[in-house]
Amino acid sequence: MEGGNRKVKFEYQGIFNEILDQIGLMPLPPYIKEKLQDKSRYQTVYAKYEGSSAAPTAGLHFTEELLEKIKQKGVEIANVTLHVGIGTFRPVKVENIEDHTMHTEHYYIKQEDADKINKTKQNGGRIIAVGTTSCRVLESVADKQGRVKEQEGDTNIFIYPGYKFKCIDSLITNFHLPESTLIMLVSALAGKDYIMKAYHHAVENKYRFFSFGDAMLIL
Repeated sequence: MEGGNRKVKFEYQGIFNEILDQIGLMPLPPYIKEKLQDKSRYQTVYAKYEGSSAAPTAGLHFTEELLEKIKQKGVEIANVTLHVGIGTFRPVKVENIEDHTMHTEHYYIKQEDADKINKTKQNGGRIIAVGTTSCRVLESVADKQGRVKEQEGDTNIFIYPGYKFKCIDSLITNFHLPESTLIMLVSALAGKDYIMKAYHHAVENKYRFFSFGDAMLIL
């Protein structure tokens, strides 16, 4: 099908998700060659709902203990749900990035979490997104003043240099694949030249890239 997709028909008896859980394998990016013995290793500690094609890998850096330390420092933690699409792993293959078709991902944000974000912005605090997925949700739902509200929907927002951020101020993210929409997003936030310097530093110092790689905080 279009975009390299395939249409599959399943024939089964019983509960579909239970059967998938028994015989299926965790979907991993193509650069991870080893079979994942422990499925929880490719999942965030705060994941709640099924439906994502991959884990939001910036969140893999957090443990329950670390989240508790963050809360003790007075940091409010708000949650958003985004089902990562398969397009996350696809490189940009067009010469003009405006011709690139962005993948669509389903999101949901609750009112209590929207209230935390709005209150923080109102009080002059910073919104630090964990991962490009969380960033895309917040930038999709925010109004011109950066306020958000409870809603559910699909987003195909494409953030690249020149984009004016409405909601987030900072971002925790991994070092991403070259020629990806993700490296374009971080370049939009920090500037392409600054990001390229950071990547050269990472390569020279043998930082780990991609899913199980090192994280960076873009202020």
